[in-house]
Amino acid sequence: MKNYISEVIVQLSSNEGSFRLERLYVNKLDIILVQILKHEWPARWQSFIPDLVAAAKTSETICENCMAILKLLSEEVFDFSRGEMTQQKIKELKQSLNSEFQLIHELCLYVLSASQRTELIRVTLSTLHAFLSWIPLGYIFESPLLETLLKFFPLPSYRNLTLQCLTEVAALNFGDFYNGQYVNMYNIFTVQLQTILPPNTNIPEAYAHGSGEEQAFIQNLALFFTSFYKFHIQVLESTQENINALLMGLEYLINISYVDDTEVFKVCLDYWNYLVLELFNAYRNLDNPAVAANMMNLPMPLIPAVVDGIGAQLMQRRQLYALPMSKLRMLMICRMAKPEEVLIVEDENGNIVRETMKDNDVLVQYKIMRETLIYLSHLDHEDTEKQMLKKLSKQLSGEDWTWNNLNTLCWAIGSISGSMMEEQENRFLVMVIRDLLNLCEMTKGKDNKAVIASNIMYVVGQYPRFLRAHWKFLKTVVNKLFEFMHETHPGVQDMACDTFLKIVQKCKRKFVIVQVGENEPFVSELLSALATTVADLEPHQIHIFYESVGHMVQAESDTQKREEYLQRLMALPNQKWAEILAQAHQSVDFLKDQDVVRTVLNILQTNTSVASSLGTFFLSQISVIFLDMLNVYKMYSELISSSIAEGGPFASKTSYVKLLRSVKRETLKLIDTFLDKAEDQPQIGKQFVPPMMDPVLGDYARNVPDARESEVLSLFATIINKYKSAMIDDVPRIFEAIFQCTLEMITKNFEDYPEHRLKFFSLLRAIATHCFPALIRLSSQQLKLVMDSIIWAFRHTERNIAETGLNLLLEMLKNFQASEFCNHFYRTYFLTIEQEIFAVLTDTFHKPGFKLHVLVLQHLFCLAESGLLTEPLWDVATISYPYPNNAMFVREYTIKLLGTSFPNMTVSEVTQFVNGLFESRTDLSTFKDHIRDFLVQSKEFSAQDNKDLYAEEAAAQRERERQRMLSIPGLIAPSEIQDEMVDS
Repeated sequence: MKNYISEVIVQLSSNEGSFRLERLYVNKLDIILVQILKHEWPARWQSFIPDLVAAAKTSETICENCMAILKLLSEEVFDFSRGEMTQQKIKELKQSLNSEFQLIHELCLYVLSASQRTELIRVTLSTLHAFLSWIPLGYIFESPLLETLLKFFPLPSYRNLTLQCLTEVAALNFGDFYNGQYVNMYNIFTVQLQTILPPNTNIPEAYAHGSGEEQAFIQNLALFFTSFYKFHIQVLESTQENINALLMGLEYLINISYVDDTEVFKVCLDYWNYLVLELFNAYRNLDNPAVAANMMNLPMPLIPAVVDGIGAQLMQRRQLYALPMSKLRMLMICRMAKPEEVLIVEDENGNIVRETMKDNDVLVQYKIMRETLIYLSHLDHEDTEKQMLKKLSKQLSGEDWTWNNLNTLCWAIGSISGSMMEEQENRFLVMVIRDLLNLCEMTKGKDNKAVIASNIMYVVGQYPRFLRAHWKFLKTVVNKLFEFMHETHPGVQDMACDTFLKIVQKCKRKFVIVQVGENEPFVSELLSALATTVADLEPHQIHIFYESVGHMVQAESDTQKREEYLQRLMALPNQKWAEILAQAHQSVDFLKDQDVVRTVLNILQTNTSVASSLGTFFLSQISVIFLDMLNVYKMYSELISSSIAEGGPFASKTSYVKLLRSVKRETLKLIDTFLDKAEDQPQIGKQFVPPMMDPVLGDYARNVPDARESEVLSLFATIINKYKSAMIDDVPRIFEAIFQCTLEMITKNFEDYPEHRLKFFSLLRAIATHCFPALIRLSSQQLKLVMDSIIWAFRHTERNIAETGLNLLLEMLKNFQASEFCNHFYRTYFLTIEQEIFAVLTDTFHKPGFKLHVLVLQHLFCLAESGLLTEPLWDVATISYPYPNNAMFVREYTIKLLGTSFPNMTVSEVTQFVNGLFESRTDLSTFKDHIRDFLVQSKEFSAQDNKDLYAEEAAAQRERERQRMLSIPGLIAPSEIQDEMVDS
């Protein structure tokens, strides 16, 4: 037989010997490779590599094409094989390629040493790059390959390809055996690099003005250094010569990190984060080297000497990296990404504007940079503080003043909150806030002041511990925020209100006590000037302001003072409310005016904001407006209904009807917020629930579907969750008003009335959890409607609805099992539930519900085996064969069910799975793993992303990471920790 590969390549290369393999032919050969790899041509595979190498030796053009084919081969086996070939097949091919690689290796070395043809050398380097990550290490370190690559590195034509090859070698990590070769490679590389890119080069500037090839070189250089350091940095810490080369490389990498390119910076940042975490962990061991010694399982007599040695070694390493880490701190300060709280940004035209959309990439970058800077701060607090204050002084002197420089500095200052000891943090913040306030006073120009204001607000919002300990600073900062609330520059007022809320939540007790040198509590002083303070704010900003003051009022422990503060706080909205009602008593049409409707809406929103922060203490205020509010609700509801009746379905889309509905929704939201936040006091329920029955529930039932507010459903879910079994007698009325009419709205399809869907099932779950006896009283037909709606819910592809339905189902199953109707319920629904759960478990559309699917199935199988079901689950009338027990019937039924659903699986495989379910039913972890293995092995799940099946494990990992972060001061910002603030 002729050499088939040679024949194909010669044919493709026959164009007078000048043809190179173009993409079209590469695609054709790709298909040939796939056929070979898939064993469609098994006879040709064994001779494939030898034939290819033999063909390569016939001419340089053919050799070039052979190299391209070899690269394709590596990609097919190692990059694109997942899902195309079995793991066993991939393993066989890798072993075969490893055994044949000597031929490829010899060919590559021969080409690199003998050829003068630029394109052939380039394609050979590219082919080597594809193979280097997996070939036997001896071909790299015990051959002239590294030496050959380093000879090509200085040559511009091959520099980037060679650097990519060296990066692949740098990323290999197989122990210490080849450390000497790595050190030698690194030292030769850095000597050559100094000629190509002198250490004093301004790399960011060179990158900005460089060609595409030169920019790619900088990118590849970053990848080389980060790959090498990640796996081999410690081998360079041994001798002074190596240390010098290491420090030079770190200097290069720091300079590359200043390049204005997002992708380059991401590569550098990921490594810096990795390095400082490693150094930080070593720094922690420095405080307790005995822990490190114990981890080595050393005999007791040796531990003291080893402890001293470890301590000295860690201290030496810390000193080695002191200078690079200092430069890295400045890099993080200069390039700090924008935090989420900052609303004021510079647009593409250089104008200072309010941010309109969050950039998620920037937020992710901020999170990594913040973490990196916190580790750096722990490594040397003094240097961190010194660099920040020095840079701030340059802002004050004007030497370094730009918007961006001030922004990144203040974002960096805010990001390290909680990482310093309290005394050092206090000293540091006093200087920072003082300088920022001075900068605000001395700087002219609205845009400049807006930038400084933004930074002041961000910094002070990050340091609640400092503000709690320094009343004068706290008062100065809050008064400054009040000044900013009059500044109409876009974003300043929003940020001032947000920061005020953030500070009050963490320092609220400070505002209700008489501070030294003060005549009255700050809250009283604030309430006296309330109208002036909020005069320039927009309605949504006023609501945030009122919520903030509500937190202050809530912190007052004296009931009489608290009521007085609340009355003063609500004086303005209550006065307006009384004026509107007085006008309405003279002419009810007054309430129909659009401006009046907007005012009513604004008043209700203000009340909701205060209710959210005051909780139970809002009782006196809501009592003042409650009944009148329900009357307005009823009137607006009738107005909406008549508008829709006269104008048809389109009337519900008009701005006027939308405005009226907003008032209704806000009314419901206000009641919901108050009842939810209020402490569990039965008299509150008795006072507020009965008057709502007709104006709210009756109105919901009477209205046309488009005019029904979904908030009614969430309100009554809140009421039942709050007052639990006390609501049992009211459930029939709630069912009568809500159940049938809502089901008709949401079961026509999966799209209409999305808000009603989730809230309806949340209400059902509240009833099943707290008022289950009311469900037992339902007729068989009504109970079937409930069960059908639950099944419909967990079939839904909307995750929240499906999970609510599954949680509701679990409540129903547990409650019915414990009831006297256990046999009747399960005889009716057991098989239906099992069939429906298996359907959603295996359809690949409902993977997020995996945990709850497993819990339902575990419940069913445990119940079947328990003997609690004393009546047969099978239909005695149609099945003549008497099963010995329900467990045997369920086992056989499940085997038939799954055998029908998975025709690709044998009866023995299905039987083994079902037997495993019964055997592992009492151990949730084993039961879950058994089902997960079955799904992954089945054809439906084999080639899919199955991360949702491991969601529980991922959540546990996230919680472990959170606990780790909590153990390191500053990693979770003090402003984000939901602590119960205790004032000294």
